Amino acid sequence: MADANSESLAPMFAPFLGMGGIAFAMIFGCAGAAYGTAKSGIGISGVGTFRPDLIMRSLIPVVMAGIIAVYSLVISVLLSGAMNPPPSMNYSLFKGCCHLAAGLSVGLTGTAAGYAIGVVGDMGVRAYMQQSRVFVGMVLILIFAEVLGLYGLIVALILNTKAGG
Repeated sequence: MADANSESLAPMFAPFLGMGGIAFAMIFGCAGAAYGTAKSGIGISGVGTFRPDLIMRSLIPVVMAGIIAVYSLVISVLLSGAMNPPPSMNYSLFKGCCHLAAGLSVGLTGTAAGYAIGVVGDMGVRAYMQQSRVFVGMVLILIFAEVLGLYGLIVALILNTKAGG
């Protein structure tokens, strides 16, 4: 009876959920970072055509979009550290669900943050080219967009801790 109970608590498909969390964290987080980088890069290219002196200050959105991918990488490494090969693995369904939720948390908030950074970065650097007083407002909006990804990272770290990782 104890063997049947342990099989219901740690089914063979549970690691699949954890691997899904790792994959979703990287896929969605990097997609958001890539979109933010590409969209901001379009604006920076437009600024560089007319005002090459502003390019270095206009790179802030690209750096912030790259940080989103780092959040996803951190969670993916932590989740993969909780997995072992099958003979020695005791991976419960609860742990698999927590790891899936952690990966989705950081991945989807990374997608949202990357989208927001891309849109604000593109239009912000274009507006900065025309009016330099926009710069502080642009940076503040970018910070608020970036913190969306940070919230996902925090939730993912809490979920990983609850899973015993």
